[in-house]
Amino acid sequence: MALLRTLQDSPAGHIVEILQRHGPLSIKAIEEQVGVTKTAVRQQLTSLMASGMVTTQLVREGVGRPHYVYLLTEKAREVFSCYCDELVLSLYEELLAEVGSARISLLLNRVGSRLATKYDEQLRGSRLGERVRSLVSVMEDRGMLTDLRPTNQGFVLKSYNCPYHELAQEHREICEMEQTMMSSVLAADVELTQCMMDGHRGCEFTVLPRSAVIQMDEQGLGLAPARV
Repeated sequence: MALLRTLQDSPAGHIVEILQRHGPLSIKAIEEQVGVTKTAVRQQLTSLMASGMVTTQLVREGVGRPHYVYLLTEKAREVFSCYCDELVLSLYEELLAEVGSARISLLLNRVGSRLATKYDEQLRGSRLGERVRSLVSVMEDRGMLTDLRPTNQGFVLKSYNCPYHELAQEHREICEMEQTMMSSVLAADVELTQCMMDGHRGCEFTVLPRSAVIQMDEQGLGLAPARV
């Protein structure tokens, strides 16, 4: 996490963040995103490549000349894996072998509920839009790169780094736990529509208001539509 914070506050970290969000890019595209000279970009890329964070890939498109694009390595992705390491993965697999998948599923539900409670304590507002924006703020405070886009029906929340990267690579039920946790916190329907474990650049969640939520009035009764 300390390395991630250091990167975020540096020119090199800006480039890493851009590649994390947008995937492989040419040096010209990176230059346009960063807003500095090509020479400055090359200096930062050289440093990042020397540290093993960035690599190159030759791209041949159409009849034009082949060109190189820059992309993050697995080492860089591990830097963005804020809360999961080899110890957690080993503990999870030992627990899975000890108690079985059915028991693990129950435990994950409990863990998800606990995480939802912690998130809920930090969220503000009663409308869905307020809570989604508040959730994004909390996620960014935890070192996660996120984008939020409103739609006609609700919102699309996209995260460009997974807090459980190593664990989710081996156990996709972790993704389900995250989706369920978000649904609970937001009191909304949340669907994981893209996942970086499937090769996407990030995890994309579609957030839609539930058709109706029970809201207790002063008499203890009442049914009102969810508010966006």
